[in-house]
Amino acid sequence: MSKFTLNGKVIEADVSDDIRLLFFLREDLGLTGTKYGCGVAACGACTVHVDGEAQFACQLYVVDLDGTEITTIEGLSDAGDHPLQKAWVAEQVPQCGYCQSGQIMRAATLLASNPSPSRDEIRDHMRPNLCRCGTYATMTRAIERAAREA
Repeated sequence: MSKFTLNGKVIEADVSDDIRLLFFLREDLGLTGTKYGCGVAACGACTVHVDGEAQFACQLYVVDLDGTEITTIEGLSDAGDHPLQKAWVAEQVPQCGYCQSGQIMRAATLLASNPSPSRDEIRDHMRPNLCRCGTYATMTRAIERAAREA
C-alpha cells in the first residue's frame, strides 16, 4: 500500500510492487495526459512532478511514492490556464503534440525555481525531454512568454 497526494487529492494505492506510476495514472486512474513514449527514461513524454521535481513516471514504482506529492498535467491548473499552457497555445508549439504535456511539466519546474531564465538555462533544463517534431525553438519562445506574462 502506498499513500500519496496526487493533484491535491490523497490516493491510497494497493498495487503490486512492479506497477509503475505511468501505468497507474493512465490505466487505473484514467489520467491520460501523461504519455507513454519510450518506457526507458529516454524521451520525457511521461514527465510528472514528484515533490516539485520533474521525474519520468515510466521509471517510478507506485510502492516507492509513499508520502510524496505528485502533480500531473491535469493538476497543473484547475482550468488548464497555467501561464505555460496559455503560452504554448499562443506560440502554437505543438505539432504532433505527443510530448507536449511532458515538456510543459518540465518547463514548469524551471519557472518555479527560476522565474526569468535565460535561453541557455531554458535549453539546459529542457534537454532531458525530446520532441521528434523538433519544436524546440517554439517551446523556448513559449517558456520565455510564460516567464514574461506570469
